[in-house]
Amino acid sequence: MGDPHGVGIVGLGVISRAYLDTLANHPTVRVVAVADRDAARAVAAAATIPGAEAVSVERLLHHPDVETVLNLTIPAAHAEISGAAIDAGRNVYVEKPFTVTFPEGRSIIDRAASVGVHVGCAPDTVLGTGTQTARAAIDGGLIGRPLSASAVMVTPGHERWHPDPDFYYAPGGGPLLDMGPYYISALVHLLGPVRAVIGAASQLRDARVIGSGPRLGQRITVEVPTHVTGVLEHAGGALTTLTTSFDGVATSAAPIEVQGENGTLVVPDPNNFDGEVRHLALDGPGWRVLEPRAGYVAASRGVGLIDLVRADEVRPPRASGEVGLHVLDIMTALLRSAAEGRRVELTTAVERPVPVPFTPAEDWLSTHAPGR
Repeated sequence: MGDPHGVGIVGLGVISRAYLDTLANHPTVRVVAVADRDAARAVAAAATIPGAEAVSVERLLHHPDVETVLNLTIPAAHAEISGAAIDAGRNVYVEKPFTVTFPEGRSIIDRAASVGVHVGCAPDTVLGTGTQTARAAIDGGLIGRPLSASAVMVTPGHERWHPDPDFYYAPGGGPLLDMGPYYISALVHLLGPVRAVIGAASQLRDARVIGSGPRLGQRITVEVPTHVTGVLEHAGGALTTLTTSFDGVATSAAPIEVQGENGTLVVPDPNNFDGEVRHLALDGPGWRVLEPRAGYVAASRGVGLIDLVRADEVRPPRASGEVGLHVLDIMTALLRSAAEGRRVELTTAVERPVPVPFTPAEDWLSTHAPGR
């Protein structure tokens, strides 16, 4: 594999720890530099990573050893940081959502193509054994022709646990753009791309109260819909009903359920890498749990970046910028449909990502390039 691939991380908030746990000691990559608008936070993070420097964003983007920038900033900064990294000739892997607006996302893809760099986008949870085992079952004909699916995410809101939840209720946030990428990305892997959507949305209240941390009790303004539902028309003919909400308490519904002409699959939470895939056959004796048969085993956040680094002309990256842009297209089209009261056709089309073969942890955690 040669020398480890140099990575620079911009944004060291809550989610960065999960990435660092995967990347800091992985032989395929080396975290060269970290940057954050809070310089002290960058220094603290660098102290936990052998050989990493705490630097300014500008220095990181032009660091001679940084080949790929991992963009973990808040959604409102995704386009700015990703664009600056591309302009500096760096590959980019960005947290979801790809950008806040579709035109920003389209610009990122176009700029990357013109410069000749690669772009990846979270979530990579869909590369784990949960979603990938369900996909293998569908592709293997276990439920016959897929007809429909449901995807449901209901929580009372992230302000209950996150110490700085403002961005969840600002443009680029809300339950759809925050949590929707997990569910919609999984649906693209399972059922293929989407051609059109119909959406509806509402907002329960115009302020939220922070429930933890040093800002406990502080009120923040809600600027986006907090309950979004809709129908996705997949290009292959299946229909998905999607619900994302920061207004409810909980749900007993399966995170994702796929109905086929010969059976039904229950797919685990796409915010996790693994979990039980359950199958009920037409006229079968009852539900059964499928053994994991595909996906990166015991995966964690950052595996999508490793998958991107190991991609080549034969096997494109699975958590790609093109998939991220298509997911963003779906989400912004749902919001536009809700606002305008009409069916909206998408402007993007994407190939269904290449499936992940069953890949033991010792393989993807090594310098070996698995998952072709």
